Amino acid sequence: MSDWNIKSAINIIGYRACLFTLVSLSLFSNSDSSLVYGETPASPVKPEVKAQSEPDSTSGKRMLDAIKYLASDELEGRGVDTQGINQAADFIAREFQQAGLNVKVIEEGAFQKFTINTGSKLGPVNQLELTGPDGKTISLKYDHDFRACSFGGSGKFDAELVFCGYGIDADDLKYNDYADVDVKDKVVIIMRRTPQQGDKKSPFAGAHGISRYAALRYKVSTAFGKGAKAILFVNDYYSTEENKKEAKELEQDAVEELITATDNWSKANEKKQEEAERELKKALHDIQQTRQVLKDAKFDKLMEFGYAGSGDGRSIPIAHISIDACNQLFKAAGKPLLKELEKNIDQDLKPESFVLTDWKAKGEISVEQIRTEIKNVIGVLEGKGPHADETIVIGAHYDHVGYGGEGSLAPGSTDVHNGADDNASGTVALIELARKLAARKTPLPRRFVFIAFTGEERGLIGSAHYVKNPVFDIKNTVAMLNMDMVGRLTDDKLTVFGTGTAPRWEKLVKETAKTYDLKLSLKPEGFGPSDHSSFYGKQIPVLHLFTGTHSDYHRPSDDWDKINIPGMQRVVGFLEEIAIATAENPKRPEYVKIERPAATMRSGNRPYFGSIPDFGGEGPGYHISGASPGSPADKAGLKAGDTIVKMGKTKIDGLDDFDLALRMFSPGEEVEVTVLREGKRVKLTVKLGKPK
Repeated sequence: MSDWNIKSAINIIGYRACLFTLVSLSLFSNSDSSLVYGETPASPVKPEVKAQSEPDSTSGKRMLDAIKYLASDELEGRGVDTQGINQAADFIAREFQQAGLNVKVIEEGAFQKFTINTGSKLGPVNQLELTGPDGKTISLKYDHDFRACSFGGSGKFDAELVFCGYGIDADDLKYNDYADVDVKDKVVIIMRRTPQQGDKKSPFAGAHGISRYAALRYKVSTAFGKGAKAILFVNDYYSTEENKKEAKELEQDAVEELITATDNWSKANEKKQEEAERELKKALHDIQQTRQVLKDAKFDKLMEFGYAGSGDGRSIPIAHISIDACNQLFKAAGKPLLKELEKNIDQDLKPESFVLTDWKAKGEISVEQIRTEIKNVIGVLEGKGPHADETIVIGAHYDHVGYGGEGSLAPGSTDVHNGADDNASGTVALIELARKLAARKTPLPRRFVFIAFTGEERGLIGSAHYVKNPVFDIKNTVAMLNMDMVGRLTDDKLTVFGTGTAPRWEKLVKETAKTYDLKLSLKPEGFGPSDHSSFYGKQIPVLHLFTGTHSDYHRPSDDWDKINIPGMQRVVGFLEEIAIATAENPKRPEYVKIERPAATMRSGNRPYFGSIPDFGGEGPGYHISGASPGSPADKAGLKAGDTIVKMGKTKIDGLDDFDLALRMFSPGEEVEVTVLREGKRVKLTVKLGKPK
């Protein structure tokens, strides 16, 4: 199941049901990394155990074997940038074919292929120099004085320099580093983290001592929105001093260990002399090693390329310069050094921003995007009769989060995240349902298209691609039935989303559930946290099946031994009857536009906007696949396919920029939004709603 928290989409789009209590990452962390780094826990040895209610039937054993394979370490967590996901795709294609589906309806056989950005790599040219009056030049050496940042873009620049403090514009805290400087088409120098670090009473401490204003992505989006040409990050002094303190503490620990070992050695009797001598040698080795590390340590450490993840290739150039290089510049320009500026800001929380008159940054940053081919897996079961040209899509995503990182809820872990429930369970259920429907002697009246979607965990990318590039006419697609996390049926409870998207759904779902003794939780809305949303955005009635959340979600512990196979069989049987009833009904399901109840619409501390992200959109701007019915965006006339490029006076280059721009406004305020629509710029006025 997709985790949009990392992109802030839960709070932005105003339609996703809050199914999970997710761990917030960099956007709400006082650390400015997009990921949480730490020691990688050791991989536990997994005991050989049986799945819940070990199946006896042939189909049950077949499903269990498939779950074991798809959730095996061999498949590397089915991350979109792993070889394991290709093995999974091959497996699904073979299973579709063996089930009797047509897997040659497109040129690539069963595979609908396309490419996405899955990371960044350092390009061939990365150079930077600072030039001033009278030919003064400060040349910066790569890896020593500066580094390119993987989350930035590529490009050349030769522009005036502006120091912008911490790069924060916080109306709620009455603090704005940009208040008295114009950074349009300038190169900005920004300190990391926030003012008054270590002060629990500081307004920047926030709840639990954390601040969203520390996030690198916040600072990048803010600078971009104000028109900056490039960004040069520099470490704050407070953090480097804290690093030194920690290092000194390590040295003191080593000294105390040596003192203790020496004392034990001097007092040891003949029997324990050898053991005491070993301890003393170890203590001597440890302190020598510690002091060597401290001698070589760089407390003003430049960000490693890859730190904080990758961008989408559309951002401005971003580099990280050393404090020494920054101070050299400030001294040459007749400005206070960084330590003094930081101290001044901390004292009265007043910005110390300024233009470095007659000084420019000239250089080139080269960051190359890694494009990876991914693929939806498609199998078709043709119908027969007057409605044979109408399509029912049945789907489940087969990707997961690989070895962790962004998307994982196990910070620091690089173990395989096997994703047995999310969503090997839905994939196996999809295959089993295909077998059942294909085994019927009499063809059904409508066509069934079975799709194992890719890229769901990165934002419904596979389903978004399909609805833009359908194998069969999307206007003749009458329904979409989806399964995501159906492997943990507990106490017979099944959640069904989309029951209000067609008048017939609720009665059909309730009647069918009786046969399988299922206790239903019905959710009428069509938009939600999985691939059915892409279809509902195209005004197609949907149903989405889900057996509930659990503590293993997006963690390495989501393994096959916790899957309830008999429960999955009941879910498959339940959906089979609904699929057959939908195919056999002479009338296609009637689409219903659902205005979601306020209780399920959440936008946190932002005004309510109500746009629906299109994570498969290409090019600059925030791409949307539609607007939530009845939302401010809907009322203003935003449509599927629009790309928001400006909000008020702020440029928008992506979802993060839109999120931050939205925070600048208040509920009830009218804001001009500029969108690209069919190649033309269209201006719309949106009256923002109250947070939901």
